[in-house]
Amino acid sequence: ATNSPTNANTGVVSYADAVNRAAPAVVNIYTQKRVVQRYQNFYNNPFFRQLYNNSNTPQQERMEKTLGSGVIVDGAGFILTNNHVINGADRISVLLYDGRYTAAELVGIDKANDLAVLRIKLENITAINLGNSDNIRVGDVVLAIGNPFGVGQSVSQGIVSATGRWNLGINSAENFIQTDAAINPGNSGGALIDAYGNLIGINTAMLDETGSSFGISFAVPVDKAMNSLKQIIEFGTVRRGWLGLSVSYLSREQAEQLGTNGVVINEIEQDSPAAKAGFQLNDVITHIDNIPIGVAPGKFEIHALSNIQPNAEVVFRVIRDGKSLEIKAIAAFPPTKT
Repeated sequence: ATNSPTNANTGVVSYADAVNRAAPAVVNIYTQKRVVQRYQNFYNNPFFRQLYNNSNTPQQERMEKTLGSGVIVDGAGFILTNNHVINGADRISVLLYDGRYTAAELVGIDKANDLAVLRIKLENITAINLGNSDNIRVGDVVLAIGNPFGVGQSVSQGIVSATGRWNLGINSAENFIQTDAAINPGNSGGALIDAYGNLIGINTAMLDETGSSFGISFAVPVDKAMNSLKQIIEFGTVRRGWLGLSVSYLSREQAEQLGTNGVVINEIEQDSPAAKAGFQLNDVITHIDNIPIGVAPGKFEIHALSNIQPNAEVVFRVIRDGKSLEIKAIAAFPPTKT
């Protein structure tokens, strides 16, 4: 098969075909931010201190430049990257694989998932083939494509180390693909692809905050990233799913008594999806879509509840009056405030 990672002519295992398919859609992103710099040395000198007060310390504007990567995901010129790559930028420029250089427009951001959507207006651009991040398995071969340290487009190879990673403190709606493919500064916003060149994630972070890659890196799953992109294009922002319930963690004594961790429902809004699904006050939720609730207060609701998408059917496992039952609820868009 033409998509096979094995080169039939030489018998050598190679991912060159996958890279050739994906690389033209990966771009370098350059941003510029105007920064006001004060000349502290002048102010610290007693002679000049007489001339300037605090508010009039000599200043100069300079342009601070940052570098990242992005992925063209649509033939209309839409690009996915990380929000932290373009955050606060006064000017965003994109360098394409074929050498063309153009200005980019910021369409919108999904701060909770550290994503941003850009748009360029050029003809004859190549969009990447989209994979399905729900189908990836631990052990799958993956390739990271980006521009680490500004050296130019580079490819690193690894495997999927874990899926559904959260509680990392990287952003507020965490659900990451973990990989050991090297993702260094400048790779942020680049493509994580499978062995056939299909996009499965947007590279976003490494575990080590010093800027070195130690084999633990993370990517936002492509399904989640594309959902954010579609909502940003349509609504200008990302709309989270709404259930209309509030919860609090069980106390240690309650958890020991029930023999499980969980959250107890303490408020249900009238005519909400939760009310229509049949939830009752004091129900204890123990699982969401078969994911057991952890013991770290605050993090699970952020991971599971805030990642629910509008119109998604969610399956809850609940304890009510000592009996276990399953409740299905369909999330809605949050009600419009008037």
